[in-house]
Amino acid sequence: MKALRAHHRGGPEQLMLDTVPIPTLTAGEVLVEVHAAAITFAELSWDETWGHMPAIPAHEFSGVVSAMASDVDGFVVGDEVFGLIRFELQGAAAGYVAVPAADLARKPASLTHAETAALPLAALTAWQALFDVAAVEANDRVLVQGGAGGVGIFAVQLAKSAGAIVTTTVRADGIALAEALGVDEVIDTDEVDFVAGGPRFDVVIDTIGGDVLQRSYDVAVEGGHLVTLQGPPDTKLADRAAIAATFFIVSPDISELNRIADLADRGDLRVVLAATFPLDQGKTAFESGRGTHRSPGKTILIVREVEPG
Repeated sequence: MKALRAHHRGGPEQLMLDTVPIPTLTAGEVLVEVHAAAITFAELSWDETWGHMPAIPAHEFSGVVSAMASDVDGFVVGDEVFGLIRFELQGAAAGYVAVPAADLARKPASLTHAETAALPLAALTAWQALFDVAAVEANDRVLVQGGAGGVGIFAVQLAKSAGAIVTTTVRADGIALAEALGVDEVIDTDEVDFVAGGPRFDVVIDTIGGDVLQRSYDVAVEGGHLVTLQGPPDTKLADRAAIAATFFIVSPDISELNRIADLADRGDLRVVLAATFPLDQGKTAFESGRGTHRSPGKTILIVREVEPG
């Protein structure tokens, strides 16, 4: 099979298309014929990415069951599936990937493989940040930093689906998308300082990090919750603001993936794709993340062009 691999730790310049053996299944695993895989631009900077060398990136995928280990039940060859591969394992930028059956969910029937591949990491991260960590409920005032980004797009939609009052920060080129996603308030950070309104949010989801994170402590109300996705919070700043601050890393969860798939099939969760690239242009796909102004949504590697059915 063809696989996008890096033989040395580094950035996109290390990626090349190799011909490698199809993975051999071990107990509890399913062999998935990959149709599409989503990339996260930051993943080449993660220590976990380099646990196996050469490293195959892209940990979100959609495809078709090709084979199963003898102890796997619940799937048959030909089932359409999707999932999030644990970061310490090899990714899905390849013709096939071996995945624990416990981490596989049924693909949403209404979405293409490319659209489905955009869901697992980004939508699960948004779900777990909002509901598992921050316990968002109806009428909570929620700020999503970066509502036109891969995670932010899903965070604003999921918060709205829970009945929250949702504000998001975007740059000017993301305003139309944020409004189309149904947020209650859009802050154009090219024109407005999001801190200017003072503490007014029960929950702040920071998808950006850096200076945005440092200033996010000032907009959560006393007793509120700041969830950080780019790195651990500053406990001193959290204590000063009298808020909870939590950093977490997303993990596969089949029950949550199934609920996300159901929302997508009901038309209640919109998927936004920034760009698609064939697998043999994987290096270019990762390089496209280096610009300061990127299109909203996820970048997808198309491994197989033909959609089944």
